[in-house]
Amino acid sequence: MTQSTIFPKKLKSGSHIRVIAPSRSASILTKELIDYSKARLEKFGFKVSFGKNIYESDDFHSSSVVSRIADLHDAYRDKDIDAILTVIGGYNSNQIIDEIDYKLIENNPKILCGFSDITTLSNAIYAQTKLVTYSGPHFSSWGMKKEFEYSIESFKKALINSAPYDLEPSSTWSDDMWFVDQGSRKLNKNKGLLVVHEGEAQGRIVGGHARSLSSLQGTKYWPGLENTILFIEEDDETSAELFDRLVQSFIHQPDFNGVKGIVVGRFQNKSKISDSTLCQIFESKKALKNIPIIANANFGHTTPVGTFPVGGEAKINATKQPSITILSH
Repeated sequence: MTQSTIFPKKLKSGSHIRVIAPSRSASILTKELIDYSKARLEKFGFKVSFGKNIYESDDFHSSSVVSRIADLHDAYRDKDIDAILTVIGGYNSNQIIDEIDYKLIENNPKILCGFSDITTLSNAIYAQTKLVTYSGPHFSSWGMKKEFEYSIESFKKALINSAPYDLEPSSTWSDDMWFVDQGSRKLNKNKGLLVVHEGEAQGRIVGGHARSLSSLQGTKYWPGLENTILFIEEDDETSAELFDRLVQSFIHQPDFNGVKGIVVGRFQNKSKISDSTLCQIFESKKALKNIPIIANANFGHTTPVGTFPVGGEAKINATKQPSITILSH
């Protein structure tokens, strides 16, 4: 870790969480889901408030850059706010990164947590400020009534506690549309972590949603790959061919030789990327020959959703008993 890394204060009972929508609008969520998510966070002793513009919605189910930036800046500027949760993901967080006052964020460090398209924002903020951000549950994720215990425990390990923790395999996982029918969940037994390439590595964490991270390539918002463990995952819009192209694009980055290890989040069923297919993708690339790789980790677009720090530090042990340990967060 470099000394310039900034770690935000952890959450505690009484912490004030602000909910903002830097990507998709909260208007796509039901009132029941919003109320349940808010009440669940309040049960932990948190105070929850909402950005002024989170319900604004345009033809793209989002809001104007001006409105999204206003809510983001308000959340960082307000001394009473301790942490920020994003409503949900989407497609267009990269529209706002040129308009962000990064000095404001650097001078007012606080937790930012979300995943999917929010990865763009998380890595850009880290790149510009060295403030550690977090890939983890959205505000809307807290509306999941069943099978959310693992997500809560991982959230607590990352954002409330300070000790190192393992991003362990959950006992079960799901790729169902839980928000459509909360009474009927389809669970799968977790086979555990998949070792693609054996070895051990330690480094700072960058990454998250692969396509969102790739949108930063060649820009000043690229978090850099020097001395890193690259965390990547994809959603149901990907395929083996598209994921292969994404991996190759990372390899083509001039600083890719700084990658010490790779951790891959579990794929959604629609992608049809099996363990065998994934291994073929990685084995086809000579640049990855000596890099330890672990897959089927608990983060990304399947549930439960694990939390990890972008800009923190991890150690991976890709052996017969694989492990992913978050050392600093």
